[in-house]
Amino acid sequence: MLKENIIVIGAGASGLMAAGRAAELGSDVLLLEKMSHPGKKILISGKTRCNLTNTRDLPDFISMFGPNGRFLYSAFNRYFRDDLLSFLECYGVQTKTERGGRVFPLSDDASHVVNAFIEYLKKHKVQIKHSIRVTGLQIEQGKVTGVHTEHRTYPAGAVILATGGSSFPATGSTGDGYRIAETAGHTIIGLRPGLVPLIVHEVERAQSMQGVSLRNVRLTAYRCRAEEIDSSRKPTGDCGRGTGNERPRKPLIESRMGEMMMTHFGIGGPITLQMSLSIVDALQKGAVSVSIDLKPALTWEQLDTRLQRDLDQYGKRGFKGIMAGLLPRKMVEPFIKMTAIPPDKLGNQIDAEERKRVTSLLKSLCFNIKCPLPLTSAMVTAGGVSLKEIDPRTMASRLIEGLYFCGEVIDLDADTGGYNLQAAFSTGYVAGAQAAAFINPGML
Repeated sequence: MLKENIIVIGAGASGLMAAGRAAELGSDVLLLEKMSHPGKKILISGKTRCNLTNTRDLPDFISMFGPNGRFLYSAFNRYFRDDLLSFLECYGVQTKTERGGRVFPLSDDASHVVNAFIEYLKKHKVQIKHSIRVTGLQIEQGKVTGVHTEHRTYPAGAVILATGGSSFPATGSTGDGYRIAETAGHTIIGLRPGLVPLIVHEVERAQSMQGVSLRNVRLTAYRCRAEEIDSSRKPTGDCGRGTGNERPRKPLIESRMGEMMMTHFGIGGPITLQMSLSIVDALQKGAVSVSIDLKPALTWEQLDTRLQRDLDQYGKRGFKGIMAGLLPRKMVEPFIKMTAIPPDKLGNQIDAEERKRVTSLLKSLCFNIKCPLPLTSAMVTAGGVSLKEIDPRTMASRLIEGLYFCGEVIDLDADTGGYNLQAAFSTGYVAGAQAAAFINPGML
């Protein structure tokens, strides 16, 4: 019997769960982590509050992962939200639910989640080695037999690859797992940033609005340049991944209502991040632009009527003063510049053509998307080890006997809201259990 029956590579969310579960089932487990402490990415998740999971029911939860979400049905049926929350409660972590079904520790402190897992691993005698960088796998006759590190090779009867993605490299997610998996013969689906802010071509305009937080606006993305957008085809409801309308008609890519932010390079904030992967993928095929509806509660006609009323009511007031009642303060001057209307022009002097120009801009403020911020700035990594090469029932490699995958290294990603962490915990649980059963058949 090998001294270290199972080696888990990576002490993130999925690796901690996998190591603990395998050990709980009686296996000797060695957890190798390149950083000095475990759970570095957990500690910064949810702005250090750790958005653990979400209260959506299973079909809706799965839909947040797009077409690849089907892969998770088996894992979620084995280990899902209630199981996770019961586990955390056993280790003293109470939870609460907030807007959008997001579940957080009651303490709002991610370190309590990491501490719970550390206690879990201690209880089941998992051996943890920190500051160990894995360089590859030892594979003999199609079976994994060990793990190579910078200083030695550790023998193993099974290996679980839980190395995370390539986002937030300061937490240890530097893409090592992709290189290790690819060297072992696995296919890596194109890596790209998910949940990432976007850089626009009109960067000077964006800079003039930097810091503006927009609430209750509609952001819509199109497969065309900004000047080609047909605003009459703008959707009235959300469409895109996880919204129930998965395939918007071209040139529409995705549309969401919520909060966003203007930055010095372009656009960010929740709905921008949620739409970013669809936009990143569309950019590989051609031009992409976005339209911001600043007044989505009103139709074009209703807004035009309201604007006419304001111009009549405040006819002796300058245009700039009138717009101050419709826009955030820092947005007023750049918006006026776009209308080409003098800021001191009186309301009763603005003609119908100028008014319609203002209405159109309020309903469709457009930017051409240049590119996303780098992968290292993304919240998650899209792409990863091909799902075709992983058994969804066991997380086992279909190519290498004794090799298992879990967490972000797999080609799975979802929107913000606790979905990605739940997937990490669930796939980690299954990988740990199945690796233990592989070492000791009949255990499960």
